[in-house]
Amino acid sequence: MLAISDLHVAYGQSEVLHGLNVSVASNEIIAIMGRNGMGKTTLMKSLMGILPAKSGSVTMEGAELSKLPSYERVAKGLAYVPQGRMIFSTMTVKENIETGLVASGETEVPGDIYELFPVLLEMKSRRGGNLSGGQQQQLAIGRALVMRPKLLLLDEPTEGIQPSIIKDIGRAISYLRSLGNIAIVLVEQYLDFACELGDNFAVMDRGAVKFACDRSTMDPAEISRQMAL
Repeated sequence: MLAISDLHVAYGQSEVLHGLNVSVASNEIIAIMGRNGMGKTTLMKSLMGILPAKSGSVTMEGAELSKLPSYERVAKGLAYVPQGRMIFSTMTVKENIETGLVASGETEVPGDIYELFPVLLEMKSRRGGNLSGGQQQQLAIGRALVMRPKLLLLDEPTEGIQPSIIKDIGRAISYLRSLGNIAIVLVEQYLDFACELGDNFAVMDRGAVKFACDRSTMDPAEISRQMAL
C-alpha cells in the first residue's frame, strides 16, 4: 500500500528526516514511535504534502506521491488526523464531518461514522469547540473517515485524552483494520496503546528509523528501551 524510500525532508536549511524508509500493507497498522523532536510529525506532514520532500520516494499502490500537492493526495485516498485535532471550533459536529464529503463525493454523513462514534450523533448539533478533548478527537477521526481513505494518518490520537475514550478510539482503529481495505500509520507515544494495535513497529531517532520489528517479534520492553536511548 505505502512505501517510503530514502525520504529527506527539511525546514529551510535544517534537514529533519534523513533517508527514512517505512512501508505498510493495506490491512496493517504501523506504529511510529520515538521521543519528541525525532521527526514523527514531520513525517506525517510530508506524507500529506504539507512539507515538501527534498528527495526520496513516497508511493501508494505503486503511484508516486512525493511531488503531488495535498489535495491530490487526498483524492488518491490519504486522510490525516493531525496532532491537536484541528477541528473547526465554531462549526457544529455535523458541519465538521460534512467538510470531508467533498473528497468522498457523498452528500450525507454515512451512518457508519455515527455507529463507530455514537457520541458524534448525540452531539451533532453542538459546536466543535464545546466538546471535550476526547470527543474532539473522535470528531477529527470521523471527519477523516468520511473521506473513505485508503491510508489513514493518525498523529498522537491519545494525547490529552481520558482513558475511557482512549479505549473507544482503540476499538475503532481495530475495527477499521478488520475491514481489510485500509492502511493506518499511527504516530503514538503511549506504548501500551501502540503495542496493542500495531502490526509493525518503528522507533525513530533524529529523523530516521533506528529500530523496527513486527508483532511476532515485538518486545514492549525493548521498544521502550529503544525509545529511551
